[in-house]
Amino acid sequence: MKILVTGGTGLVGRSLQQIMPNAIYVSSKDFDLTNLRHTELMFDRYSPDVVVHCAAIVSGITENISRPCDHFENNVLMNTNIINFARRYNVKRLIAILSTCAYPDVASAYPIKETQLHESVPAATNFSYGYSKRMVAVHIDACNKQHNTAYSYLIPCNLYGEFDKYGKNSHYVAALIKKIEETKIYDGDSITLFGDGTPLRQFLYAPDLAQIIKRCIETGITTNFNICSHECYTIDEIARIALKACEAEHLQIKYTNKHLNGQYRKDCDNGVLRQLLPDFKFTSLFDGIKKTYEHYSTNTKHRQ
Repeated sequence: MKILVTGGTGLVGRSLQQIMPNAIYVSSKDFDLTNLRHTELMFDRYSPDVVVHCAAIVSGITENISRPCDHFENNVLMNTNIINFARRYNVKRLIAILSTCAYPDVASAYPIKETQLHESVPAATNFSYGYSKRMVAVHIDACNKQHNTAYSYLIPCNLYGEFDKYGKNSHYVAALIKKIEETKIYDGDSITLFGDGTPLRQFLYAPDLAQIIKRCIETGITTNFNICSHECYTIDEIARIALKACEAEHLQIKYTNKHLNGQYRKDCDNGVLRQLLPDFKFTSLFDGIKKTYEHYSTNTKHRQ
């Protein structure tokens, strides 16, 4: 079975490489997946049986607000090309990675279930990106209905892990770890975070997502489902867990730009996951941040 992974050098892609070394991993350096011809060349070259679509244009809250058109156009083009050519090349299984950003800004009930995906619009701060991810679900559901394909999508909560990026557009936990480490290095006494610390968030250790993707492939699961643990904390609680995991509990936490809180809550229900994979054990947030920090603090290239 030939498995092709897009976004192969990203957070999820590199986590998959640790447990699925024989798969084919491609990145934007290999093919521009927003380009029709490039995408066709990729499918023509590899003729995969299974595609795991992890590639996406992802940014932080400020970039999502300032560049909404870029995020929508690039992600929609990429996702449409992948699904379209997967069907044309008779790919047996396609697993696309969505995001909880696709869910409504204010849901009718919490934690959010998979059936609530389309009940209202995504959060304003992630509106374009959220809709681009939601359109993946629309396209896959339509493809399965019309063409009898066995394609599916997974909806993980916020991701973090050893192979995250630590620059301008890093994920929240990666940015937090970098801020804590730099404050320790320069003998600072506090870290400053956007917002007021009250929004609720779930975080997922990327290797856990990789393990679930692998099990979906191995067992033939084609159900669409949320991926999250039972842990749901405020931003302030997450920051304090990170300080403890990074051995920096002496640092104070200050908040600024309180209008940048973002979505108040988007915690998701994991009932479907528990039915499909009842024995799966998630890495706790403390343990995952500790592992990520240890990797970051001993890897000098991340300090640039």
